[in-house]
Amino acid sequence: MGRERTTGSGIEAELAKSPGVEVHGKSLRIVFMYRGRRHRETLGLPITKANVKHAAQKRAAVLHAIKTGTFDYGQAFPDSKHAGERPASRSARLHELMALYLPLKAVDITPDTEARYRHALQVTVDTLGPDRLASTLMPMDIQNLRAELIATRKPSTVNHYLATFAGMLEWCEKNGYAPAGLASACTRFDNTEEDPDPLTREEYQQLIEKGCLHEQDSAAITLMVYTGLRPGELCGLGVEDIDIKKGCLQVVRSVTSRGTFKVPKTTKSRTVLLLPPALEAAKTLMKLARGFPQQTVDVAINRHQSRTDTITPLMSPRVQARRMKVNNWFVPTAWNTKWGNIQRRAGIRPRRPYQTRHTYACWCITAHGNLAFIANQMGHKDFTMLVKVYGKWMNDASEGEIQRIWQAMQDSEKRPNHAPQNPET
Repeated sequence: MGRERTTGSGIEAELAKSPGVEVHGKSLRIVFMYRGRRHRETLGLPITKANVKHAAQKRAAVLHAIKTGTFDYGQAFPDSKHAGERPASRSARLHELMALYLPLKAVDITPDTEARYRHALQVTVDTLGPDRLASTLMPMDIQNLRAELIATRKPSTVNHYLATFAGMLEWCEKNGYAPAGLASACTRFDNTEEDPDPLTREEYQQLIEKGCLHEQDSAAITLMVYTGLRPGELCGLGVEDIDIKKGCLQVVRSVTSRGTFKVPKTTKSRTVLLLPPALEAAKTLMKLARGFPQQTVDVAINRHQSRTDTITPLMSPRVQARRMKVNNWFVPTAWNTKWGNIQRRAGIRPRRPYQTRHTYACWCITAHGNLAFIANQMGHKDFTMLVKVYGKWMNDASEGEIQRIWQAMQDSEKRPNHAPQNPET
């Protein structure tokens, strides 16, 4: 198909200056992009110079309607197979859609998370243009957005923006405001700087022996390394969350950078069984917290729900404070500062505090720990995240796995109660 040879230099000249107008058999048709797909519509007009001009004007009117969000396929082409497609919303500008979407999303998240979502959406919407109609967006626009964001930001930051914006685009697609395929175009960047960088045993000992000036600090680091707690979860622990007899702790809250409390990242509490070093560290922190009064804190569940916990801070700045006025709780930013000073005194390579969580995972994996158990201890839904994030350490740990399995098989055969089945009996 496409432009077929026509008689008359006037018609050929008119077609040459009318992009998107084609000859289809004995009629004219126009070609245009709508909702990310190429459409061709036959007009049923004979091939004349005047009709070529009319087709070009028809196409220009269609493109204008698509751009302004007023295009109605059924009205423009009532006999088309696409005539039943839902017309684009007339009020589908990005800033308006953001105002519609965010309160609906906020029902399921905490105010602190809502603030981060709002910032991420504002950045992406402003970059694309707040008055841009969602119905005119194409995957290429999302690709340009990714390129512009990554030019001045870290991959982890851009990935957060893209993930948040993808959620809004998916909502727009489902509600007919945007063409399909936009959300899937928000592909994340490989984030090599976020790869696990666990502590070695030697580095851990240096932190404890050289970096820590107080037993609270050494106990806190030990608890993090041997439990995989997130920094906010460590800061939010209460004495009441520790069960020494059962050798476990409950993770039921987290402290935000603003000093507020919320439920853990997955919104679900979890029980962490304590390895011997973690159990001793918990005992030390409980001893140091003895005599502190209980505090009543509001724990945000989502935008509209919260609960009240009455607990004693397990780890408080008051233990080492030299000033009269000091917070009862550590916030992650304050712990980050303390962590940085401890690393500097220990003389080890600087890492983010979150690497203690990676240390727990990597040490457990290289010790041939059960992946499902490790994932449960860390608060993951399943061990898929472990495989994705810690694949390298799994490969390292598997080098001697075949010998270990064979040895276990041999040991099993040597047991007195091992009796091979006779297939004839």
